[in-house]
Amino acid sequence: MLGKERSPVTEPRDKNKEKGEGKKIASRRSLLLRGVEKKWRPPRNGQRARISSTWLPRTQLHHQRVPLEVGKVIQKGRQDKGLTQKDLATKINEKPQIIAEYESGKVIPNNQVMGKIERAITTLP
Repeated sequence: MLGKERSPVTEPRDKNKEKGEGKKIASRRSLLLRGVEKKWRPPRNGQRARISSTWLPRTQLHHQRVPLEVGKVIQKGRQDKGLTQKDLATKINEKPQIIAEYESGKVIPNNQVMGKIERAITTLP
């Protein structure tokens, strides 16, 4: 030890700089300053792919719902017969929620259910 000089104490190396992270961060900063956005990459586990709004069609796509007028006719026919939504539902073997959805116009029409309701609320002469 007499012949060797001790090296001066050096600062510990930054782990990020060892892996080249400093250069990556600097390049990202320069890209952001120039206004270049990050490239798209496929989603990893637990992530969802994001679709740009420009890929979506311009027209609104939606299912045909029961018109409100039909709901009013169902409600009037049911009340004329003195039935509640629950009574009508048990009469046609459906859930009461189905009758409420048909009367409010929030459901996609089903011809079978519409036929059952029609037979239940119409009176034959």
